[in-house]
Order: sequence, then structure tokens, then C-alpha cells
Amino acid sequence: MALELSGILDTPRDIVRSRLRGMARWSLRLLMRIEHHFEKRRSRRTLLELTDDELCDVGLTRAQASAETSKSWFWS
Repeated sequence: MALELSGILDTPRDIVRSRLRGMARWSLRLLMRIEHHFEKRRSRRTLLELTDDELCDVGLTRAQASAETSKSWFWS
């Protein structure tokens, strides 16, 4: 039983498809990370809009909310 060379080597079309899938996965992961960072940024800004009573309900003080809001949206 002889192996055909075409069965061993990928066709150029298959190589391009594989690379495009890899780029698509990488792009999706990047977009998901960016979305995650923006969601953290939105939630931290929402903390600033809460009243002291609302902060007390979630177990935070005004100082803790301010400290959380001042964090970098990128690094933490």
C-alpha cells in the first residue's frame, strides 16, 4: 500500500484556511479581552454614581469605591 504524496502534504488552500482560522481565533481573543477591560471600566465608573446607602448595601465605603475607581483599567 503506497502513500500518495498529495495525502501527506497540505494543499495551499488548506494552509491558507488554517492560517485564517488561527488569525480569527487570535482576533476573537483580543476582542474579548478588550471587551472585558471596558466592562471593568464601566462597572468602576458606576461605583462613583452610587449613593453612600447603596455602597453600604454592597459592603463598600466611599473610600473603597474611590480606590477601586482610581485603579488602571488596563493593569488591574
